[in-house]
Amino acid sequence: MVLVNGRSFPSRALALLNFPGILKFQTGSEIWLKIGFKTGLKTSMAIAPLLSFPILSAPVQSWVPIQNSNPETPLELQVRLESSQQFLFPSQPGEFVQLAPQPPSLSPLPELESPVSPSPTETSPLETSPPEPQPLQPSPEPIQIPGTIPQTTVVREFEVTGSTVFTPEDFAAIAQPFINRPISLVELYQLRSAITQLYVDAGYINSGAFIPPQELTQGVVRIQVIEGGLEAINISGTRRLRPGYIRSRLNRAIKSPLNINRILEALQLLQLDPLIENISGEVTASPRQGLSILDITVVEADSFEVRLFADNKRNPSVGGFRRGVGLTEANLLGFGDSLRLEYANTEGSNSFDVNYTIPFNGLNGTISASFGLGPSEVISRPFNDLDITSDSKYYELTLRQPIIRTPSQELALGLTGSHQSSQTELLDTPFPISVGADDEGRTKVTALRFFQEWVNRDSQSVLALRSQFSFGIDAFGASINDAELPDSQFFTWRLQGQWVRLLAEDTLFLLRGDLQLASEPLLALEQFRLGGPDNVRGYPQDSLLIDSGFFLSAEVRLPILRVPAWDAVLHLTPFVEYGQGWNDSGFEPNPDELGSVGLGIQWQQGDSLSIRAGIGIPWTDINFPGRSAFEDRIYFSVIFSPF
Repeated sequence: MVLVNGRSFPSRALALLNFPGILKFQTGSEIWLKIGFKTGLKTSMAIAPLLSFPILSAPVQSWVPIQNSNPETPLELQVRLESSQQFLFPSQPGEFVQLAPQPPSLSPLPELESPVSPSPTETSPLETSPPEPQPLQPSPEPIQIPGTIPQTTVVREFEVTGSTVFTPEDFAAIAQPFINRPISLVELYQLRSAITQLYVDAGYINSGAFIPPQELTQGVVRIQVIEGGLEAINISGTRRLRPGYIRSRLNRAIKSPLNINRILEALQLLQLDPLIENISGEVTASPRQGLSILDITVVEADSFEVRLFADNKRNPSVGGFRRGVGLTEANLLGFGDSLRLEYANTEGSNSFDVNYTIPFNGLNGTISASFGLGPSEVISRPFNDLDITSDSKYYELTLRQPIIRTPSQELALGLTGSHQSSQTELLDTPFPISVGADDEGRTKVTALRFFQEWVNRDSQSVLALRSQFSFGIDAFGASINDAELPDSQFFTWRLQGQWVRLLAEDTLFLLRGDLQLASEPLLALEQFRLGGPDNVRGYPQDSLLIDSGFFLSAEVRLPILRVPAWDAVLHLTPFVEYGQGWNDSGFEPNPDELGSVGLGIQWQQGDSLSIRAGIGIPWTDINFPGRSAFEDRIYFSVIFSPF
């Protein structure tokens, strides 16, 4: 059925229906129509400004395209007649396209040192729906065209006004088939619809064209474009997360004219945000012409995490077995600021780290401050009798700003100012143990570090690169020595990379690399380190400390057991790793290279439990006093997040 000015017409009266979604009528007098939509389903585009058009005298048959997304819901037409002619309205709906963002293929890499598997993230559809039809205002006076009107007219030029998106050349290409030949009123409407479709195809769902009242003289027809915008953003579902956090990340996507593709991309980026479990959006038309309303529904993720961990990622001289606890609140004050606390110890060391990060713009620009301290003592025999102790601290302030940010890639620049200090004692007396320390055993480094980070994702892989230029400076009491000794004045470049490739379900191939180049000898705080569970497995942690060096690792993760009820998978992980280093002081390390092959297992149970263990077979033997070779070859880590 069809509703015309509140009066229903049965579909059996629609004898002139030939095409879906087409309004066909026949008249011999002048008539004015205004057409609006009313449907119970969300449709693929918001209502453009209501179109007004004349039906010229003849009798003639004219076609006016309409859209309706729901076959079970009638299309409502509000009509004002300037004659008493009869016409017929079809109710057959046309087709529509449901808009839904493509799920981002991968989760962000949290740390270059810890490879993660690509994991698709589902994103709820972004939908659009029209408003209830508003009462129509009296239509404008019809175009004044004197005399008898021919069935066709020759148009020399189409003048399209009001567009800020497309160029005159874009419109000329569409209008070319209609120029300098006789065209009918039906073809004129087809051109208007083609211009509107140009906007819709490009994602401008509430922009469109209409033919305003005008004198059809001199072969020029003026077509007006109205580009739609967004009137408001309504956000619901948030608990602790402030709506302004979400709104600021949508603002760049809602500039006029409104483009649905930009909104979909912004929603995909928000879906990648660890603070958001799920997000969906709906675009509806505003009662105000040319404007829409964006309704956002958010399901927040749990922002608090407790992490218990144990591993052997410490040097055996202070106790290789490390255990600790970490607390993270990723939304401390409600605007996406995070606080992280971590404590860890071994038999001969303690460490405490704190980090606070606050976002300052909608592109995820952040400022973070970090502090850490770590007293330790040597416990390995026979050096434990010397009572060697060390006390270290660090302070960092970091500014990080993404400059390109899409669901598939991110490029960020950042600057870190850091200050590190260390003091060693021997038999309870300050004593310089490392090269470059002063007579009191103190070493201080102040540096500015400029870094660049790039991540690229697709449906099968993740590639992450991080480059950092470090400039040591003389500030805050930094160590300054003679030219022969290393100090706080230095320059280094470090490049880290990781590539993760999905070979099959739960089957991953990982490549990792790390490179440091130094311009001069470095203090121990800045040296490149080789050996340990994260860096050439099969050797003790930090077996080699060198000024410059590189590290390469290749690993395959093969699933051998799946437990769907626990969201768990057990991987077999064969690997091969190699590293080499050299010094700029002329004193070459011995050995200067480390390499290993090995086999491990990894149990991953959702986000709550991760267990890794394995053995690396070294290519070069390094004997550490007081330890067996088997102890150095074994690596393990357990991470448990109860909530």
